[in-house]
Amino acid sequence: MAKNFLLILVVVALLVAVSSLFIVDERQAAIKFQLGEIVESNYEPGLHIKAPWPINNVRKFDKRILTLDTRPERFLTGEKKNVSVDFFVKWRIRDAAKYYTSFMGDERQAGLRLLQIVNNGLQLEFDQRTIKQVVSDDRSVMMADLTTKANSEVQQFGIEIVDVRIKQIELPQEVSSSVYARMRAERERIAKEFRAQGQEAAKGIQAIADRERTVILAEARRDAEILRGEGDARATEIYAEAYGKDQEFYEFYRSMNAYRESLGSAQDILVLEPNTEFFKYFGDYRGE
Repeated sequence: MAKNFLLILVVVALLVAVSSLFIVDERQAAIKFQLGEIVESNYEPGLHIKAPWPINNVRKFDKRILTLDTRPERFLTGEKKNVSVDFFVKWRIRDAAKYYTSFMGDERQAGLRLLQIVNNGLQLEFDQRTIKQVVSDDRSVMMADLTTKANSEVQQFGIEIVDVRIKQIELPQEVSSSVYARMRAERERIAKEFRAQGQEAAKGIQAIADRERTVILAEARRDAEILRGEGDARATEIYAEAYGKDQEFYEFYRSMNAYRESLGSAQDILVLEPNTEFFKYFGDYRGE
């Protein structure tokens, strides 16, 4: 009987000892309660001691970075255009006691409150920007500003927002059609401007080319006339010299050239008196 009682005492002592110890993992935040009230929350990783239940009990929470990923939300831009935004939030527990007091340790309730704060912040950021700025230019700045502002609000809940990222921004179908039509009209307007500028430039180039062509042809004609005049003058000079040296031979030579040009083809026909001046050298070279 005594042995059984001693065994029971040992078992009870072991159970009390086990229930008086708890381990906090590096990935966890722990809160110790005493009769329902928080008495300690800043536990380092390792083995810790507490009073046996029901005097003390411990709750542990995941303090790793958590992801809040929900369905896409609609926001209005500064142009009063609706956009559908798919985003996610990275967050973690900073103060376990505040977190428990705010949400009773319910991660779902914390996520809903966090989503409301981020949605409000996103709407404020979208209100100040156009679709183009949101899609490309200001996205990084917008996300950094939103994270800073949202953190100032969630600090009271014992949580921290690590990052907010937009995965995708889409326009509703009616807005997409309107934006596409406007973009198409803008591109067509730019194309017309380019074509008009090209046609204007082409006309200018054509006018310059025509002017240069006219100048070149005029200069060529002028040079040709000059050369022709110089040639005729030289020929006249040569003829004159030849005429002065042998007048009879010069007349004979001129007549031969005239015969060649006038009677060079079998189809050529001249109707002249045989005793005219033109046929004076048909008898002999002296014109007799």
